[in-house]
Amino acid sequence: MKKVLALFFILTLQSCQYFEKKVPTEKELLEKQLKEINWKEVDEYPSVVECEKLTNETQRKQCFFEFLTSAIQQKLSVDTLSILYPELDTIKVKVTVNSDASMKFEPQFSQDSVAYDKVKIDSIFKARLVDLPQINPAIKRGIPVKTQFILPVIIKVK
Repeated sequence: MKKVLALFFILTLQSCQYFEKKVPTEKELLEKQLKEINWKEVDEYPSVVECEKLTNETQRKQCFFEFLTSAIQQKLSVDTLSILYPELDTIKVKVTVNSDASMKFEPQFSQDSVAYDKVKIDSIFKARLVDLPQINPAIKRGIPVKTQFILPVIIKVK
């Protein structure tokens, strides 16, 4: 009986080694976390105060894009874009919201477009698209981040 207990005791001590797991290093954990992060999506889209009260993420996103499109259209409607370029009814605007809540607007044109004076349109954008309401930047894992998106802005409203 003593031999059986001794054998059982030795086997028990030996089997503990099978349950030991290798503890991952800090670098391995970091690499695993970085692979799990979706770098193409943000946790929270940029927002304005008017949209903060909405709890549904899709509605907040839609509210923000509608608000920004409307604000840009309103600022550009008082300008000469429709007079200078009567054939231009919609323009795509690349909007950059930086992590410090500053914004940059760039008109986007097709590569073969030579009908528009891009420098003049860009200067109109810079002159008109100032003092917009405060924009809260996008959030990724609790940190404000830079985001870019393209908005179609209607210049001619019929």
